[in-house]
Amino acid sequence: MFAVEVRDHIMIAHSLKGDVFGPAQALHGATFVVDVAFLRETLSADNIVVDMGRAQEVLKSVLGPLNYANLDEVFPGEVTTTEFLCRHIHGAIAKAAAEGALGPGSEGLSALRITLNESHVAKAWYEAAL
Repeated sequence: MFAVEVRDHIMIAHSLKGDVFGPAQALHGATFVVDVAFLRETLSADNIVVDMGRAQEVLKSVLGPLNYANLDEVFPGEVTTTEFLCRHIHGAIAKAAAEGALGPGSEGLSALRITLNESHVAKAWYEAAL
């Protein structure tokens, strides 16, 4: 399996409703380092997994509406856990890939893995086939 990863970050605010979240039930901020791994079994005809520049542009465009946003307002009624955000970002990047935003050869992608690093000691990820 081959992979290319790109990285960006977002700063968000949110509250996590439910006793399981303890003090995180209150409105608080977080900065997430976001890694996206583009996975494929074989290289494209150009010997790449995906165009890294286009991958970075797609990631930036997907994260744009989340950056400096209160996720309680962006996703009303949702519990916006790190895992939830991973799946949301995956869906948006998968859609962009299906629409050709990643350029020639990207139709050979087999999966995406989205990792949100909450800190140097905690992260979550979501991976699914395309």
